[in-house]
Amino acid sequence: MKLHSDSFPHRGPIPAEFAFGRIGDAENPIALSANRNPHLAWDEVPEGSASFVLICVDPDAPSRADDVNRADRIVATDLPRTEFVHWVLVDIPATVREIAAGAYADDIVARGKPAGIRADGSREGLNDYTGWFAKDPDMAGTYHGYDGPCPPFNDAIAHRYFFRLFALAVPRLDLPAQFDASQALASMQGHVLAETVLYGTYSLNPVVS
Repeated sequence: MKLHSDSFPHRGPIPAEFAFGRIGDAENPIALSANRNPHLAWDEVPEGSASFVLICVDPDAPSRADDVNRADRIVATDLPRTEFVHWVLVDIPATVREIAAGAYADDIVARGKPAGIRADGSREGLNDYTGWFAKDPDMAGTYHGYDGPCPPFNDAIAHRYFFRLFALAVPRLDLPAQFDASQALASMQGHVLAETVLYGTYSLNPVVS
């Protein structure tokens, strides 16, 4: 199974329109961006595929927030990193081979996009902006679906964003109405026929980007 995107090349930079944040100015280093989901398409699907799962994760998120987005500090290259989930999409029908740019996200929704079953039957789980904004009175909420990159503007490294696509032997996962990536991955165990991955990079640090 192979995955590609017309929005960015494999291992190449992701355009700002597919990010939550873009480079701002000296006063506000981070500006809000278009937050559109990128185009994705796949082929060479294994026989017996009954559905697909898509997960987008950044494995380069700082493990500590002490230095994040501070003009007087740098998030060091050698700081241990952790994962930040940007998108969980399950129960994608077996007949689907492509997701159009902007089809699942085309703006920033304060407090998060609502959960629900889409017209094609697919379901979107919680992303990690739910926790990130938990203490922000203007943004706190439950963030479902795709919300794009917004790495620290003072990070010494460009972040990588891995789009992982799984072909499953079951048409639907046994998940609650509200679920996250860890629950989706656990529910997939024993049902995965194939996996493929595509990743792009993004930075809000002008020196890095």
